[in-house]
Amino acid sequence: MSHSGAPDSPTLTGAGSRGPLEPWPDTVHWQSISTDLIWVELIRLAIGVAIGLAVTAIGWALSGHWLFGLALAVVLLIGVWRATAIVRAVRAWGYAERDDDLLVRHGLLVRRLSIVPYSRMQFVDVSAGPLERAFDLATVQLHTAAAASDARVPGLRPAEASRLRDRLTALGEDRAEGL
Repeated sequence: MSHSGAPDSPTLTGAGSRGPLEPWPDTVHWQSISTDLIWVELIRLAIGVAIGLAVTAIGWALSGHWLFGLALAVVLLIGVWRATAIVRAVRAWGYAERDDDLLVRHGLLVRRLSIVPYSRMQFVDVSAGPLERAFDLATVQLHTAAAASDARVPGLRPAEASRLRDRLTALGEDRAEGL
């Protein structure tokens, strides 16, 4: 209780907090994803920034207009800001397997917690693009009837992605039989 006699307001941070994004702080064991995903995302960013810098530099060289110089600086600043955000965003990803559902959390500015009941899963995909394969990573994508409830877990080692896919598929089939 506070000094005014009103109950203390709940907090979203700290030990034992109970908020909408962490309703089970002591009972859910969160698994983190591989930090190698940081390198994958930084390489993707570097490619985009390099293209942006090349276009603005060519425009500046051809026209000599100062706005291209400003655009060059903006591209660099956005690249640095995004690189910092990538590191934090990858560390914010997590997933937890419970008896009846899979929890997936991610996000920095806008935090998101997805709860996908095994009985609602229609199929599970495992994918890995060229950069992910180069870093020995894969992504597990869960598909449900509602497109908005689709969840994904990136940055998994292929063995863990296969294990998770097989477990989710088996649990989804078991739970769907009971419907």
